[in-house]
Amino acid sequence: MDTSIISIKGLRKVYHNHVAVNQLDLDIQRGEIFGLLGPNGAGKSTTILMMLGLTEPTAGSVRVDGINPQTHPVEVKKVVGYLPDNIGFYEQRSGLDNLVLVAELNGYTYNEALDNAQNLLTTVGLKEVGNKKVSTYSRGMKQRLGLADTLIKKPRIIILDEPTLGLDPTGVKEFLSLIQNLSKKENLTVLLSSHHLHQVQEVCNRVGIFVKGDLIAKGEVTDLARQLFGDSSSTTLLDTGLNNIDEIATIQTKLKNIKGIDRTEMSGKQIVIHHSFKSNTPLIKILAEQEIPTMQLLQKGYGLDDIYSYYFEENKL
Repeated sequence: MDTSIISIKGLRKVYHNHVAVNQLDLDIQRGEIFGLLGPNGAGKSTTILMMLGLTEPTAGSVRVDGINPQTHPVEVKKVVGYLPDNIGFYEQRSGLDNLVLVAELNGYTYNEALDNAQNLLTTVGLKEVGNKKVSTYSRGMKQRLGLADTLIKKPRIIILDEPTLGLDPTGVKEFLSLIQNLSKKENLTVLLSSHHLHQVQEVCNRVGIFVKGDLIAKGEVTDLARQLFGDSSSTTLLDTGLNNIDEIATIQTKLKNIKGIDRTEMSGKQIVIHHSFKSNTPLIKILAEQEIPTMQLLQKGYGLDDIYSYYFEENKL
Protein backbone atom coordinates (compact mmCIF):
# COMPACT_ATOMS: atom_id res chain seq x y z
CA MET A 1 0.00 0.00 0.00
CA ASP A 2 1.40 3.38 -1.04
CA THR A 3 1.51 5.77 1.92
CA SER A 4 3.28 8.58 0.07
CA ILE A 5 1.77 12.02 0.55
CA ILE A 6 4.32 13.69 -1.74
CA SER A 7 5.31 11.88 -4.94
CA ILE A 8 7.84 13.33 -7.39
CA LYS A 9 8.78 11.55 -10.62
CA GLY A 10 11.44 12.61 -13.13
CA LEU A 11 11.18 16.26 -12.06
CA ARG A 12 13.39 18.63 -14.03
CA LYS A 13 13.73 22.42 -14.12
CA VAL A 14 15.94 24.28 -16.57
CA TYR A 15 16.46 28.05 -16.56
CA HIS A 16 17.96 28.98 -19.93
CA ASN A 17 21.04 26.71 -19.96
CA HIS A 18 21.15 26.13 -16.21
CA VAL A 19 19.75 22.85 -14.85
CA ALA A 20 18.34 23.73 -11.42
CA VAL A 21 16.72 20.34 -10.74
CA ASN A 22 17.67 17.22 -12.66
CA GLN A 23 15.45 14.10 -12.96
CA LEU A 24 14.31 14.13 -9.33
CA ASP A 25 12.51 11.05 -7.99
CA LEU A 26 11.30 11.34 -4.41
CA ASP A 27 8.51 9.95 -2.24
CA ILE A 28 7.77 11.40 1.19
CA GLN A 29 5.62 9.34 3.54
CA ARG A 30 2.60 10.58 5.43
CA GLY A 31 3.54 11.76 8.92
CA GLU A 32 7.32 11.73 8.48
CA ILE A 33 9.84 14.55 8.84
CA PHE A 34 12.01 14.57 5.72
CA GLY A 35 15.18 16.65 5.52
CA LEU A 36 16.29 18.11 2.22
CA LEU A 37 19.98 18.78 2.72
CA GLY A 38 22.41 20.64 0.51
CA PRO A 39 24.36 23.86 0.01
CA ASN A 40 22.74 27.08 -1.16
CA GLY A 41 21.95 26.88 -4.86
CA ALA A 42 21.64 23.09 -4.85
CA GLY A 43 18.04 23.12 -6.12
CA LYS A 44 16.13 22.72 -2.85
CA SER A 45 14.08 25.91 -3.09
CA THR A 46 13.32 25.37 -6.79
CA THR A 47 11.94 21.93 -5.93
CA ILE A 48 9.74 23.45 -3.23
CA LEU A 49 8.39 26.11 -5.62
CA MET A 50 7.40 23.39 -8.10
CA MET A 51 5.69 21.44 -5.32
CA LEU A 52 3.65 24.53 -4.47
CA GLY A 53 2.73 25.28 -8.08
CA LEU A 54 4.68 28.55 -7.99
CA THR A 55 6.90 27.62 -10.93
CA GLU A 56 6.39 25.24 -13.84
CA PRO A 57 8.63 22.18 -14.22
CA THR A 58 10.42 21.64 -17.50
CA ALA A 59 9.59 17.93 -17.27
CA GLY A 60 8.31 15.33 -14.82
CA SER A 61 5.41 15.27 -12.39
CA VAL A 62 4.56 16.23 -8.81
CA ARG A 63 1.64 15.05 -6.70
CA VAL A 64 0.98 16.56 -3.29
CA ASP A 65 -1.66 14.62 -1.37
CA GLY A 66 -2.85 13.39 -4.78
CA ILE A 67 -3.10 16.92 -6.20
CA ASN A 68 -1.24 18.18 -9.28
CA PRO A 69 0.13 21.61 -8.21
CA GLN A 70 0.59 22.74 -11.82
CA THR A 71 -3.08 22.28 -12.73
CA HIS A 72 -4.59 22.89 -9.27
CA PRO A 73 -2.24 25.30 -7.42
CA VAL A 74 -4.99 26.71 -5.20
CA GLU A 75 -6.03 23.23 -4.05
CA VAL A 76 -2.43 22.43 -3.10
CA LYS A 77 -2.17 25.59 -1.03
CA LYS A 78 -5.19 24.44 0.98
CA VAL A 79 -3.33 21.36 2.25
CA VAL A 80 0.21 22.76 2.47
CA GLY A 81 1.58 25.30 4.91
CA TYR A 82 4.77 27.00 3.70
CA LEU A 83 7.31 28.85 5.84
CA PRO A 84 9.91 30.58 3.61
CA ASP A 85 13.32 31.62 4.89
CA ASN A 86 12.15 35.22 5.26
CA ILE A 87 8.45 35.57 6.06
CA GLY A 88 6.73 38.94 6.02
CA PHE A 89 4.17 40.27 8.50
CA TYR A 90 2.27 43.47 9.06
CA GLU A 91 4.80 44.81 11.56
CA GLN A 92 2.57 47.47 13.09
CA ARG A 93 -0.17 44.96 13.88
CA SER A 94 -0.10 42.37 16.62
CA GLY A 95 0.81 38.74 16.16
CA LEU A 96 -2.80 37.84 16.91
CA ASP A 97 -4.09 40.27 14.26
CA ASN A 98 -1.74 38.80 11.66
CA LEU A 99 -2.93 35.26 12.35
CA VAL A 100 -6.62 36.23 12.36
CA LEU A 101 -6.21 37.94 8.98
CA VAL A 102 -4.56 34.86 7.44
CA ALA A 103 -7.28 32.60 8.87
CA GLU A 104 -10.04 34.80 7.45
CA LEU A 105 -8.32 34.81 4.04
CA ASN A 106 -8.46 31.00 4.23
CA GLY A 107 -12.23 31.01 4.67
CA TYR A 108 -12.73 31.02 8.44
CA THR A 109 -15.29 33.28 10.14
CA TYR A 110 -13.89 35.92 12.46
CA ASN A 111 -14.80 33.97 15.60
CA GLU A 112 -13.27 30.76 14.19
CA ALA A 113 -10.17 32.67 13.13
CA LEU A 114 -9.77 34.28 16.55
CA ASP A 115 -10.18 30.97 18.36
CA ASN A 116 -7.66 29.18 16.10
CA ALA A 117 -5.19 32.06 16.34
CA GLN A 118 -5.29 32.15 20.15
CA ASN A 119 -4.82 28.38 20.36
CA LEU A 120 -1.84 28.47 17.99
CA LEU A 121 -0.18 31.32 19.86
CA THR A 122 -0.30 29.08 22.93
CA THR A 123 1.02 26.11 20.94
CA VAL A 124 4.06 28.01 19.64
CA GLY A 125 4.79 29.72 22.95
CA LEU A 126 3.66 33.26 22.06
CA LYS A 127 0.53 33.53 24.20
CA GLU A 128 1.99 36.27 26.42
CA VAL A 129 3.03 38.49 23.48
CA GLY A 130 0.15 37.79 21.10
CA ASN A 131 -1.27 41.30 21.48
CA LYS A 132 2.07 43.05 20.98
CA LYS A 133 3.13 44.53 17.64
CA VAL A 134 5.22 42.19 15.48
CA SER A 135 7.82 44.96 15.16
CA THR A 136 8.73 44.29 18.80
CA TYR A 137 9.33 40.56 18.20
CA SER A 138 12.78 38.98 18.12
CA ARG A 139 13.87 36.83 15.16
CA GLY A 140 13.01 33.68 17.10
CA MET A 141 9.56 34.99 18.01
CA LYS A 142 8.88 35.87 14.36
CA GLN A 143 9.83 32.33 13.33
CA ARG A 144 7.40 30.93 15.88
CA LEU A 145 4.73 33.28 14.57
CA GLY A 146 5.62 32.11 11.06
CA LEU A 147 5.07 28.53 12.13
CA ALA A 148 1.69 29.46 13.57
CA ASP A 149 0.96 31.22 10.27
CA THR A 150 1.63 27.99 8.33
CA LEU A 151 -0.60 26.01 10.71
CA ILE A 152 -3.58 28.38 10.87
CA LYS A 153 -5.37 26.69 7.96
CA LYS A 154 -4.78 23.23 9.49
CA PRO A 155 -2.60 21.81 6.69
CA ARG A 156 -1.64 18.17 6.28
CA ILE A 157 1.87 19.10 5.11
CA ILE A 158 4.21 21.89 6.18
CA ILE A 159 7.27 22.94 4.19
CA LEU A 160 9.99 24.79 6.07
CA ASP A 161 12.72 26.48 4.02
CA GLU A 162 15.77 27.22 6.19
CA PRO A 163 13.53 27.82 9.23
CA THR A 164 16.32 28.30 11.77
CA LEU A 165 18.26 30.91 9.79
CA GLY A 166 19.44 33.66 12.13
CA LEU A 167 18.37 31.93 15.35
CA ASP A 168 20.71 31.51 18.30
CA PRO A 169 21.50 27.94 19.50
CA THR A 170 18.77 28.00 22.15
CA GLY A 171 16.24 29.28 19.64
CA VAL A 172 17.22 26.57 17.17
CA LYS A 173 16.81 23.83 19.75
CA GLU A 174 13.42 25.11 20.89
CA PHE A 175 12.13 25.54 17.34
CA LEU A 176 13.19 22.05 16.23
CA SER A 177 11.68 20.52 19.36
CA LEU A 178 8.43 22.32 18.56
CA ILE A 179 8.45 20.88 15.02
CA GLN A 180 8.97 17.33 16.32
CA ASN A 181 6.17 17.64 18.87
CA LEU A 182 3.73 19.08 16.34
CA SER A 183 4.51 16.37 13.80
CA LYS A 184 3.79 13.63 16.34
CA LYS A 185 0.72 15.27 17.85
CA GLU A 186 -0.96 16.31 14.59
CA ASN A 187 0.48 13.55 12.33
CA LEU A 188 1.88 16.34 10.16
CA THR A 189 4.17 15.61 7.26
CA VAL A 190 7.16 17.96 7.42
CA LEU A 191 9.61 18.79 4.65
CA LEU A 192 12.58 20.61 6.18
CA SER A 193 15.02 22.24 3.78
CA SER A 194 18.37 23.21 5.29
CA HIS A 195 22.13 23.24 4.86
CA HIS A 196 22.74 22.72 8.60
CA LEU A 197 23.71 19.07 9.02
CA HIS A 198 23.26 18.64 12.76
CA GLN A 199 19.81 20.25 12.72
CA VAL A 200 18.59 17.92 9.97
CA GLN A 201 20.02 14.85 11.70
CA GLU A 202 18.44 15.84 15.01
CA VAL A 203 14.81 15.88 13.84
CA CYS A 204 14.42 14.09 10.50
CA ASN A 205 13.30 10.50 9.94
CA ARG A 206 14.95 10.46 6.51
CA VAL A 207 17.19 12.78 4.52
CA GLY A 208 17.91 13.54 0.89
CA ILE A 209 21.23 15.06 -0.13
CA PHE A 210 20.96 17.59 -2.93
CA VAL A 211 23.86 18.99 -4.95
CA LYS A 212 23.88 20.84 -8.27
CA GLY A 213 20.29 19.90 -8.99
CA ASP A 214 20.75 16.18 -8.34
CA LEU A 215 19.41 14.17 -5.41
CA ILE A 216 22.50 12.01 -4.93
CA ALA A 217 21.41 10.02 -1.86
CA LYS A 218 18.29 9.50 0.23
CA GLY A 219 17.26 7.38 3.19
CA GLU A 220 17.71 7.10 6.95
CA VAL A 221 21.08 8.36 8.16
CA THR A 222 22.03 4.90 9.47
CA ASP A 223 21.12 3.29 6.12
CA LEU A 224 23.14 5.85 4.17
CA ALA A 225 26.10 5.24 6.46
CA ARG A 226 25.88 1.48 5.86
CA GLN A 227 25.69 2.00 2.10
CA LEU A 228 28.77 4.22 2.09
CA PHE A 229 30.95 2.72 4.81
CA GLY A 230 30.06 -0.97 4.79
CA ASP A 231 27.45 -3.22 6.36
CA SER A 232 29.52 -5.55 8.49
CA SER A 233 32.15 -3.34 10.09
CA SER A 234 31.85 -1.45 13.39
CA THR A 235 34.30 1.32 14.14
CA THR A 236 36.04 2.05 17.45
CA LEU A 237 38.56 4.76 18.34
CA LEU A 238 41.44 3.64 20.58
CA ASP A 239 43.41 6.19 22.56
CA THR A 240 46.46 4.43 24.02
CA GLY A 241 47.62 7.46 25.99
CA LEU A 242 50.99 7.22 24.24
CA ASN A 243 52.64 10.21 22.59
CA ASN A 244 55.29 8.39 20.58
CA ILE A 245 53.94 7.96 17.04
CA ASP A 246 56.26 5.01 16.30
CA GLU A 247 54.98 3.11 19.35
CA ILE A 248 51.38 3.81 18.35
CA ALA A 249 52.11 2.66 14.77
CA THR A 250 53.57 -0.59 16.12
CA ILE A 251 50.37 -1.25 18.07
CA GLN A 252 48.31 -0.48 14.97
CA THR A 253 50.26 -3.07 12.96
CA LYS A 254 49.87 -5.62 15.74
CA LEU A 255 46.10 -5.17 15.79
CA LYS A 256 45.79 -5.76 12.05
CA ASN A 257 46.66 -9.44 12.43
CA ILE A 258 44.03 -10.25 15.08
CA LYS A 259 40.95 -12.26 14.10
CA GLY A 260 37.79 -10.13 14.05
CA ILE A 261 39.66 -6.92 13.24
CA ASP A 262 39.17 -6.04 9.58
CA ARG A 263 41.56 -3.12 9.30
CA THR A 264 43.12 -0.27 11.27
CA GLU A 265 44.31 3.23 10.51
CA MET A 266 45.87 6.17 12.31
CA SER A 267 43.94 9.31 13.16
CA GLY A 268 46.36 11.67 14.86
CA LYS A 269 47.46 9.79 17.98
CA GLN A 270 44.39 7.57 17.95
CA ILE A 271 43.97 4.22 16.23
CA VAL A 272 40.77 3.67 14.25
CA ILE A 273 39.77 0.00 14.50
CA HIS A 274 37.26 -1.47 12.04
CA HIS A 275 35.97 -4.77 13.43
CA SER A 276 33.14 -7.29 13.14
CA PHE A 277 32.21 -7.35 16.85
CA LYS A 278 28.73 -6.11 17.79
CA SER A 279 30.12 -4.29 20.84
CA ASN A 280 33.45 -3.21 22.29
CA THR A 281 33.48 -6.02 24.91
CA PRO A 282 35.47 -8.56 22.79
CA LEU A 283 37.81 -5.76 21.78
CA ILE A 284 38.50 -4.84 25.41
CA LYS A 285 39.40 -8.48 26.09
CA ILE A 286 41.79 -8.54 23.11
CA LEU A 287 43.51 -5.33 24.19
CA ALA A 288 44.00 -6.73 27.71
CA GLU A 289 45.37 -10.03 26.43
CA GLN A 290 47.78 -8.25 24.11
CA GLU A 291 48.80 -5.87 26.94
CA ILE A 292 47.95 -2.86 24.80
CA PRO A 293 47.62 0.35 26.86
CA THR A 294 44.10 1.75 26.74
CA MET A 295 43.24 5.20 27.99
CA GLN A 296 39.94 5.50 26.10
CA LEU A 297 37.87 3.28 23.82
CA LEU A 298 35.05 5.00 21.97
CA GLN A 299 32.63 3.33 19.55
CA LYS A 300 32.09 5.58 16.56
CA GLY A 301 28.82 5.94 14.69
CA TYR A 302 28.73 7.52 11.26
CA GLY A 303 26.52 10.58 10.94
CA LEU A 304 25.61 13.24 8.41
CA ASP A 305 29.01 14.90 8.84
CA ASP A 306 30.70 11.76 7.52
CA ILE A 307 28.16 11.29 4.73
CA TYR A 308 28.39 14.93 3.68
CA SER A 309 32.17 14.73 3.70
CA TYR A 310 32.06 11.61 1.54
CA TYR A 311 30.13 13.38 -1.20
CA PHE A 312 31.46 16.91 -1.03
CA GLU A 313 34.96 16.92 0.44
CA GLU A 314 36.29 13.71 -1.09
CA ASN A 315 35.11 14.60 -4.62
CA LYS A 316 33.02 11.49 -4.98
CA LEU A 317 30.61 13.19 -7.38
